[in-house]
Amino acid sequence: MRAVVAGGAGFIGSHLCEYLFERRFRVTCIDNLSTGRRSNVAHLLGNRTFEFIQADVTERISVRGMVDVIFNLASPASPRDYLANPLKTLAAGSSGTWNLLELARKKKALFLLASTSEVYGDPKKHPQTESYWGNVNPVGVRSVYDEAKRYAEALTCAYHRRFGIPTRIARIFNTYGPRMKLDDGRVVPNMVHQALSGRQLTVYGSGRQTRSFCYVSDMVNGLFRLAGCADPMPVNLGNPEEFTILRFAGLVKRLTGSTSRLRFCPLPDDDPQRRRPDISRARKLLGWKPVVTIEDGLRATIAWFLKTGFKESRIQGIK
Repeated sequence: MRAVVAGGAGFIGSHLCEYLFERRFRVTCIDNLSTGRRSNVAHLLGNRTFEFIQADVTERISVRGMVDVIFNLASPASPRDYLANPLKTLAAGSSGTWNLLELARKKKALFLLASTSEVYGDPKKHPQTESYWGNVNPVGVRSVYDEAKRYAEALTCAYHRRFGIPTRIARIFNTYGPRMKLDDGRVVPNMVHQALSGRQLTVYGSGRQTRSFCYVSDMVNGLFRLAGCADPMPVNLGNPEEFTILRFAGLVKRLTGSTSRLRFCPLPDDDPQRRRPDISRARKLLGWKPVVTIEDGLRATIAWFLKTGFKESRIQGIK
């Protein structure tokens, strides 16, 4: 079978490319390298069943030959990236999704949209179920990402209803692991970077806001299983174990052996106070749940940052 992975040189996308390649898919990775990195898929280049195309999905996309499944992960995903590129983020969610849906229609391929827990905004319902419509500020600074994904979901459902193409929607919650960028801006690389550098760990607000962290291998397994499911409606993929940011900071300090103190900063605009997925649908439809513990996942992530040339570390090992 042949899979197209748009955004395949990004953090999650590159792991998905690797996962599919190992299962003997022919994989075509499409990425404009605006936030993705060629180095993320360098180990796959040169294999006859892996193809890399540097292209922007917001422009016309052409892929030769048969395609069985298209995974759309093409979008800036970290606050730092989408706030720096608001118009490109909106374009990725709108015209990028449209172009890839058109490709799926022409190729008679299954289409899977990587959406996000950000469609729930700062949720008033906890934990978040797929039936919850969300609490999103449509004109706030984060709306360029939130609303781009909400539109992408609406567009995906419209194509399914209008043309009958098989579609799937994954609402991805916080995911972490190797290949994240140290300057990503998200909580895991931020705190790991700061802890390894001996700098203060940045905590926004009181630190009592919560997040749920899913290791990337669990996430790509969930995406793969979702592609094989027959339900076109959204499915939450994430780890239902909930952490306050303060608790998470303590865990990072312990695993790195860091003595860094905490530095409290003002909470960013529209930052969600609580975030935890209800994964009942994923359990029922996919037989899926995360299996990597937060400690094991963080150890692997920290080790990867150290192994790949982290220069500022004053830490000699991982406890």
